[in-house]
Amino acid sequence: MNLPLITDPFFYAVAVPATLLLGISKSGFGAGFGSLAVPLMALAVSVPRAAAILMPVLLLMDLLGLAAFRRHVDWRLLKFLVPCALVGTVVGALLFRLLDARLVAGLVGAFTLLFLAQRLAFPPRPDSRPPPRWLGALLTATSGFTSFVAHAGGPPVSAYVIPMRLSPLHFTATMAYLFFVVNLSKWIPYAWLGLLEWRNLGTSLALLPLAPLGVWVGVRIAHRIDPAWFYRLLYLGMLLTGLKLTADGFWP
Repeated sequence: MNLPLITDPFFYAVAVPATLLLGISKSGFGAGFGSLAVPLMALAVSVPRAAAILMPVLLLMDLLGLAAFRRHVDWRLLKFLVPCALVGTVVGALLFRLLDARLVAGLVGAFTLLFLAQRLAFPPRPDSRPPPRWLGALLTATSGFTSFVAHAGGPPVSAYVIPMRLSPLHFTATMAYLFFVVNLSKWIPYAWLGLLEWRNLGTSLALLPLAPLGVWVGVRIAHRIDPAWFYRLLYLGMLLTGLKLTADGFWP
């Protein structure tokens, strides 16, 4: 059976780099550049359609990421993060039809910029304590919610995890496993909401070959990068994400 797919060249001009950024994010910078994928694709299609098209691509990327980082997961941290994130996805599913996805993306962007400003104005000391668990639960639930609405779940949970100063591999692995569970939990609600229609799935298949390429590039970076540069690039990704999401949400 030949599935229908989007044929607009402009869509692929933005979807190809968006998919590659998403793949790199799955294996190195999950809180940064990957959150730009849906905003980039939203230049050509609606936010819900962009999110639906990326679902099969995300599944393949998640599976590749799990295989690459299975030895580096912080299981204790993951056991705390997963239930909180799933609460957020449930809220996202229930409110999806009532929400303006662009406004949600704008709020995520504004929060990301505020977090970066706080880190710049009050840089953490070596003896500073990690954020309290109640704040972690709130931020992680927010990640589940924004991930469901716009695949932009990285910034909120990173605001909680980054101050823990995990190694690049432990940070990347834990985020990879967290978002595998989150993304897997979205399939049934997305189908219920009517987002997994044939044209979206056909377009997903056209983009699917880019998934391993992006993940491969990200894996090579994560295994070789110096921790200081890792977090600098992470902050850069969050800055670009924050600016893009804020602009999309508040300036049509």
